[in-house]
Amino acid sequence: MNQNTRKDHLKKGICLLAGAFVYGIGTHCFVVPANIAPGGAAGLALIINYVCGMPVGLLTMVLNVPLLILAWFLLSRRFVFTTSIACAVTSVILDAVIAPVFPAYSGDRFLSSLFGGILVGVGMAFIFMTGSTTGGTDILGYILQKKKPHISIGKALLMVDGVVLLLSVYVFQNVEAGLFGLICLFAQTRVMDMIIYGNDRGSMVTIITNSPQEIMRGILEELERSATILNAKGAYSGSDRKVLLCSIRKNQFYKLKQIIYSADPGAFTMVTETTEVFGEGFKEI
Repeated sequence: MNQNTRKDHLKKGICLLAGAFVYGIGTHCFVVPANIAPGGAAGLALIINYVCGMPVGLLTMVLNVPLLILAWFLLSRRFVFTTSIACAVTSVILDAVIAPVFPAYSGDRFLSSLFGGILVGVGMAFIFMTGSTTGGTDILGYILQKKKPHISIGKALLMVDGVVLLLSVYVFQNVEAGLFGLICLFAQTRVMDMIIYGNDRGSMVTIITNSPQEIMRGILEELERSATILNAKGAYSGSDRKVLLCSIRKNQFYKLKQIIYSADPGAFTMVTETTEVFGEGFKEI
């Protein structure tokens, strides 16, 4: 094992421990006292904890065992190995480190849902950055998506989490449990996206035009951006066209529309939202 590999394993180990620690604080201090279950195996564990009082970390690990066995046959074994380690570390830290030491928040339920979702999202983002997951809905979502390829992984996860949220309403005998669970889940996913993908969102604009030079001049002079010109041919007309590819920030899009319209009102323009843009004029990798 060379030095770079050791450094990479050390970095991943630190991220996993830090993520499990923050995840444990969010779960024990905020989510559990609020009687909410924001989806996943952890959500099911919180529901069972409410009924019988067993430790949340232990329940999460037990619930993940049959899912991991199923994933062993239906998904990759590497996925099962890394997920098993993450589940074990997260469960042990939650029950043995966080629960005995950190007090539970007993204030406003909305604040519990919000801050619980934020902290859980931060913890899960760190865990995901190691190449692992916390199991639960991730496993079920991937299996469902594999069996039904036309269903996106996002929709698959949403379907599974939705079942857990509905179950929490029945167990807690409180509609607000599901509503606060949605708030927690929303905060969790937003924070995860911000950490993993960054907050430097932009747009990739594809412009099919007969006036590429005029549009390029406006992009260079008014937006102080650059673009790439590609040669293309229309499938129906058979005529040669030019395609411009350009990455811009959100606040520059309206000005770009004006540039395109003034140069070529008939230009065909497609806009794709990007989660993160690296390179000159944006940020370094």
